[in-house]
Amino acid sequence: MSAVRAAGVRRTARPSRVGPTAVLLLGALYALVPIVWVLTAATKSRGELFSTAPFALGTGFVQNLVDLSTYDGGQYWTWALNSLVFAGGGALLSTAVSASAGYALARYQFRGRDAVFMLLLAGVMIPQIALAVPQYFLASELGLANTYWSVLLPSIINPFGIYLACIYVRSSVPEETVEAARIDGASELRTFRSVALPMMVPGLVTVFMLQFVGIWNNFLLPFIMLSDESKFPLTTGLYLMLNRGTGTPALYSLAIMGALLAIVPLVALMLFLQRYWRLDLISGSLKG
Repeated sequence: MSAVRAAGVRRTARPSRVGPTAVLLLGALYALVPIVWVLTAATKSRGELFSTAPFALGTGFVQNLVDLSTYDGGQYWTWALNSLVFAGGGALLSTAVSASAGYALARYQFRGRDAVFMLLLAGVMIPQIALAVPQYFLASELGLANTYWSVLLPSIINPFGIYLACIYVRSSVPEETVEAARIDGASELRTFRSVALPMMVPGLVTVFMLQFVGIWNNFLLPFIMLSDESKFPLTTGLYLMLNRGTGTPALYSLAIMGALLAIVPLVALMLFLQRYWRLDLISGSLKG
């Protein structure tokens, strides 16, 4: 009887997994369908783009790539380089600030620390769109509007990155280890650089990745800050190309090809940084 009852429990427990699995599959399908469409649309010529089935392959992939590369003297690759500067430089600087600020909040006792932490949480709640216009006026007052710094500087301070670094330090950098380094005579900078920072690498990789993707996909800030087309990132440049496409339909194929190429660095970065998360999981299982 007990075996029969246990089998009945297992049979009734299995259907409970169907719902979450179905929701995950629908979410994955919802996210992948636009990517599949971009992949197929990038292979189509201008005529095929509007005359064939949405997910049918075309014959214009190579020609679209050549036309995009030669468009306006190679303007697309200038936009791609600008995006790399904004996203790479901003993510690196933001990760460095998040690491030092998060470590200080997690491992130092000072007056007003709780107030700073609550202010940090408030900063996480504020949408970036609400800060774009005030940042533009501030950049204009400083003479930085329409410069690379007008996009880079606002990206350095990331409240969510600092919050993640602080939480990660509290969970992964034992206070006893920090105290042992101090007892051994290490300075505070040496303790942070040689003891805490190596332990923080998996968490900082996450901060870097989130910030890189956020800056790479950011449209509003460069759209407000920049007026020189040669300084545009990919998001603003492709928007400009789509606007021009209303009068020149051939540009639609180039904009789709540009959108496809803009995804490649994000996928490559995710695959490259994935090994750090895997190493963190392995080290965690070994510690356990």
